[in-house]
Amino acid sequence: MTAAAAPQQDQYRLAVILGSVREGRFVTTVGEWFARQAGRRDDVKLDVIDLARPDEGGRGFGERIGAADAVVVVVPEYNHSFPGELKKAIDSLKPEWRAKPVGFVSYGGRGGGLRAVEQLRLVFAELHAPTVRETVSFHDAWQEFGPGGEPRRAGEAARAATALLDQLAWWALTLRRGREERPYPV
Repeated sequence: MTAAAAPQQDQYRLAVILGSVREGRFVTTVGEWFARQAGRRDDVKLDVIDLARPDEGGRGFGERIGAADAVVVVVPEYNHSFPGELKKAIDSLKPEWRAKPVGFVSYGGRGGGLRAVEQLRLVFAELHAPTVRETVSFHDAWQEFGPGGEPRRAGEAARAATALLDQLAWWALTLRRGREERPYPV
């Protein structure tokens, strides 16, 4: 999708950020699964942003986030928090985040990445980006996903993704309309 390509009235532009750049990272497995879930929907125009290659297609990270109506961050939990490269990417922008909803797909050990999500909610609140309540979380993710990149409890995971995407759609379309009608106050 180019920045000039506008979605249909009932579609929203969703940027999915793969939030880890570590060698041997698992974020691609989880992120690709979520992208498949989002890609099945008629209301989503998808842009997957891999922080290991944020400028794919000749468009920079800021331009891609700026063009999005909503963002989902796929985030691992590292040491009870989120990756430093993700924080660096988030902090590199400011107006691009304003009044855009953010959702989370997290993974990790027993905590399923939820400690990282709770900390990210604070970061996005400061950037005036509301976070949606529904979250997809994979506990013991390395055992949860089979060799084909699908979760062992596929139905449960798909229902969680649908709930997240349904909530995100409402916020994305509502806030896009709001931004078009009245600029967000700085």
